Amino acid sequence: MISVINLSMRYGGKILFKNVNLQFNPGCRYGLVGANGSGKSTFIKILEGEIGPENGDIALPNQMKVGTLKQDQYLYEDTEILSIVLMGKAKLWAALEGKNALFEHEEFTQEDCEALDEFEQIIVEQNGYTAPSEAAKLLEGLGIREVMHNKPLRMLSGGYKLRVLLAKLLFGKPDILVLDEPTNHLDLFSIKWLEGYLSQFPGTLIVSSHDRHFLNTVCTHMADVDCGTIKIYKGNYDELGVKKMQDREQKEAVLAKHDKRRQDLQGFIDRFGAKASKAKQAQSKARIVEKIEDEMDSIELLPTSRLYPRLQFTPYRSSGANPLIVKGISKSYGEKKVLQDVSFEVERGNRLALLGPNGVGKSTLLEILSGNIPADKGEFEWGFATRIAYFPQDHAREVDGSMNLLEWLGTVDTTQNQEQLREVLARVLFSGDTVKQPIRTLSGGETARLILAKIILKKANVLIFDEPTNHLDMEAIEELSKALENYNETVIFVSHNRHFVSQVANRVIEISEDGIKNFNTTYDEYVEKRDLDLLIASGSLKNRYGNDAANAKPKDANIAHEDQKKSRNLLTQLKKKVSQAEEEFQKFEQKIKNINVEIGAEDFYKRSTREQQQNVLDQKKNLEDLMEKAMEKWEGYCLELTTLEKNS
Repeated sequence: MISVINLSMRYGGKILFKNVNLQFNPGCRYGLVGANGSGKSTFIKILEGEIGPENGDIALPNQMKVGTLKQDQYLYEDTEILSIVLMGKAKLWAALEGKNALFEHEEFTQEDCEALDEFEQIIVEQNGYTAPSEAAKLLEGLGIREVMHNKPLRMLSGGYKLRVLLAKLLFGKPDILVLDEPTNHLDLFSIKWLEGYLSQFPGTLIVSSHDRHFLNTVCTHMADVDCGTIKIYKGNYDELGVKKMQDREQKEAVLAKHDKRRQDLQGFIDRFGAKASKAKQAQSKARIVEKIEDEMDSIELLPTSRLYPRLQFTPYRSSGANPLIVKGISKSYGEKKVLQDVSFEVERGNRLALLGPNGVGKSTLLEILSGNIPADKGEFEWGFATRIAYFPQDHAREVDGSMNLLEWLGTVDTTQNQEQLREVLARVLFSGDTVKQPIRTLSGGETARLILAKIILKKANVLIFDEPTNHLDMEAIEELSKALENYNETVIFVSHNRHFVSQVANRVIEISEDGIKNFNTTYDEYVEKRDLDLLIASGSLKNRYGNDAANAKPKDANIAHEDQKKSRNLLTQLKKKVSQAEEEFQKFEQKIKNINVEIGAEDFYKRSTREQQQNVLDQKKNLEDLMEKAMEKWEGYCLELTTLEKNS
């Protein structure tokens, strides 16, 4: 258990959180969420002991082992990859090393025999003889093949080195696991594996992530950093918004009730405070007013730190019907072939997701198509009237750190005046004096939003994105998803964020070492189709089910096939029902938000009659009842789906 006691922290003059009291319990998995700059990373650094808080304390039981992902891969460059993972259990590793050192002695002494006996006891206690296979499974799950396990770490790229450190951390089986953006260097397949692993984690998990699907799958609670505090809500990320709105409405109702009571008491004091016969009563009521005001002061309704950019990509004109043709593109780096004879065509209106494991050339293909690197072989042709805008992974090369935001954006389109440039910057949350700050002072998320401003100005009809969600917060990711959904031209993108991919893509190309596969489907349909294709491609019944299944009668095989078919059809129907129910309650939620905005307007009670006000409140209550019923229906479908998936 982790206890957070009166914790306060500020960054410069900005209060991140104040007087926070929380408890993180064993067996619970907490998603740490909040806007960029709200204090998530700062809170993690405090948990890790990297920095101290301004005020307050974090209490941890002495016997509890806290595991954090340290990016210290440089310490292990010449160490075998499997050995690095085994180092996750320090006591076991010391025993294994000590045992190996003893065997190098030419003669065994009595002391050596006693030491060997101690090492053997530790190895047995720590399951040391099965440890290498357990470590290998972790590496395989994170996409590092067995052929690499006995090679030095320097043989891997930066992203894969971090995977090895993640495997080392998981192998150590800490009681408390703290992870900051663990999916950033993982591909879709490794993220799915990590979700399964963390969902079974028996201790306390605290994980920060911008991957909505990951949080929904893994987490049992949300630790929300917002409004100058941190508050824990039970449930996943999708449930957080409704619960936060209900929480705020409850506070507003309590404040309104207190304010009405205070006004009534103050009215009595003002009327009768000067009368001797009522003076004692007036003094008593004045003390009650003071107490009410103290209670009202304790209920803070600070503004949210969550801000939503206003993104809309409007092309100067439409492209031709076929904006891109790729013919036989190949690319190698030394002896490593990353792309081999890649060919495909893109039609206007395609929102094409390039998917596949890390290292198969997805980003390389985007770099070739955007003209930043040449192909070794093959060619590509942009179609009639195409106008391209590119969002690369490496943000630094896209901007000039010596310029301020306004100056740099002016170089993108010299026809725009300062007022027009400021308007575009305001749409990506830069306003006032912030537009004149040097670009080199921006965070990763801020730089990403600046590049989005450039793409808005480009008025392109082909948008290319390489991992656009890496540095954006949830709010920016959601708005980018909506903007691309509403974009009628062509999008080609690479992303490991499944929620983003599922929202945007209407076509998928899967790239692997065996070539490419084209799926003219949404991401969800691709997942369903790919699973089916994998079943077909997985070989004989013997490989899938063992000898008994291979010797089964054709009639039995047909029955099994029909059962599988029915099961798949039922799964598909349930998934559609879940999606439809989710859309239904989200519509109600949006309508309620619109009513809250209307009620919250300063002139609402001035410009409307009491009857009109009551009608609006009745409408809101009716919508809340409908939303609750829709949520119950959605939860029922989700439960059916989970049960069916477990039994499939």
